[in-house]
Amino acid sequence: MNFIRRPVKGKSNELVNEDIPKGNVLLIDENGNNQGVMTRDKALKIAYDAGLDLVVVAAQSDPLVAKIMDYSKYRFDQQKRLKEIRRNQVVVNLKVIRLSPTIDVHDFNTKLKHAQRFIKDGDKVKLSIRFYGRMLAHTEIGMETMEKFIAELGDTIIVESQPKMEGRNMIAILAPNTQK
Repeated sequence: MNFIRRPVKGKSNELVNEDIPKGNVLLIDENGNNQGVMTRDKALKIAYDAGLDLVVVAAQSDPLVAKIMDYSKYRFDQQKRLKEIRRNQVVVNLKVIRLSPTIDVHDFNTKLKHAQRFIKDGDKVKLSIRFYGRMLAHTEIGMETMEKFIAELGDTIIVESQPKMEGRNMIAILAPNTQK
């Protein structure tokens, strides 16, 4: 009968030392040399004699591949690497600004200031114009509004997606210009 290993809170789900199930393992020593297939107990004895831990590095293989290493140093390096990846990760949000084909000057300028702030913060901006009723017959007015909005933002942006109609909506996606 196969048992499913569930991670215990505060404990990693890796197979280390006595957590390794009994049976044969393919042993790799601390220098990376293949020592061949042997029983778990013999591999544990070799690891303990070296003052290190026996860690399974390939749990899906048959037999399990186990390596002799300092497990606490290995976990520390792993956590350090993950922290470095998270630190260098950049989160880009997509902010939506909804315009109207008949937008007034003051409303236009207000939405323009919002877009400039979003771009300055490093977020992408999705411009959207929704056409109702007879407005659909005059989509060129909405196109002019959107092109004017993009022109006002100037070289602070890169147009990732040119304005295009999607059903009743005209959509454009703008990203911050990082080369300026």
